[in-house]
Amino acid sequence: MRLLVTGGAGFIGANFVQQTVTERPDVAVTVLDALTYAGNRASLDPVADRIDFVHGNITDPDLVDRLVAASDAVVHFAAESHNDQSLTDPWPFVETNVIGTCALLEAVRRHDVRYHHISTDEVYGDLELDDPARFTEATAYNPSSPYSSTKASSDLIVRAWVRSFGVRATISNCSNNYGPYQHVEKFIPRQITNLIDGDRPKLYGLGRNVRDWIHVDDHNRAVWDVLDRGRIGQTYLIGADGEVDNRTVVALLLEIFGRDRGDFDAVPDRPGHDLRYAIDSTLLRTELGWAPRYRDFRSGLEATVAWYRDNEAWWRPAKAATEEFYSAAERRLDA
Repeated sequence: MRLLVTGGAGFIGANFVQQTVTERPDVAVTVLDALTYAGNRASLDPVADRIDFVHGNITDPDLVDRLVAASDAVVHFAAESHNDQSLTDPWPFVETNVIGTCALLEAVRRHDVRYHHISTDEVYGDLELDDPARFTEATAYNPSSPYSSTKASSDLIVRAWVRSFGVRATISNCSNNYGPYQHVEKFIPRQITNLIDGDRPKLYGLGRNVRDWIHVDDHNRAVWDVLDRGRIGQTYLIGADGEVDNRTVVALLLEIFGRDRGDFDAVPDRPGHDLRYAIDSTLLRTELGWAPRYRDFRSGLEATVAWYRDNEAWWRPAKAATEEFYSAAERRLDA
């Protein structure tokens, strides 16, 4: 198989590429990545000599067409994905998540190439904290931020291209990922790197917001299951039954570092901060036989902490700019 991976230098994409090269030596991987602030070529260093890397943007239709034409399948990770950034400047999210997805879909349509679309549970909005329900493939879309609304738009565009043009596509909506190579702007790596630096973690509001955590390796194994055996036109939800509120995540990290569970700073809450995400992955498990391997969240966190301790050279260059971004955002909220 000749596989094109968009966004393969980002967090989930880089882990997917490394996993694919290691476990599927018969797959020839080409990575297309714009290397924005969230992409890091160093994330591909362990497999750099076994992939083809193309520095470019999915909004470039000529480049996309050439790469898709030389591929048997496309896995589309590339996205602007940080909620706080989307509140500051929404346009890059529209450009990448909507226009870029259209460019890819037109190329796979022309060349009849298999396409898998990576999306998020945030397209469904949020659930009440005391609601026993979970998101399913039938849940109505109700996005609440520029990020999630542009991802919802891209999902609907994929569905339309399947129905209108017969594109051979599948979609997966996954819950919150954690693990190696995640940018320090994200919740878990930001707290880990603060603690490595001897600083206090930062917690939005009361920290009651619940996320359904999944290790990135489990997510990527599910993506391969869908790519291999998923039904064309079907959406699959990926989740590992990992619901934990943000305050508990911070408390667990403080314990791992030998610090008091209350040793954190509360900061003003994000505007429109979703309360709870929860995934029902029954279809994926029953139809494709997938199951998570990381079943204990604390042990997964401990492994992630160990990775950030051992790879300071990877995350350190982005740390100062990230903290300045958050400080400026907090100043605006206080104003």
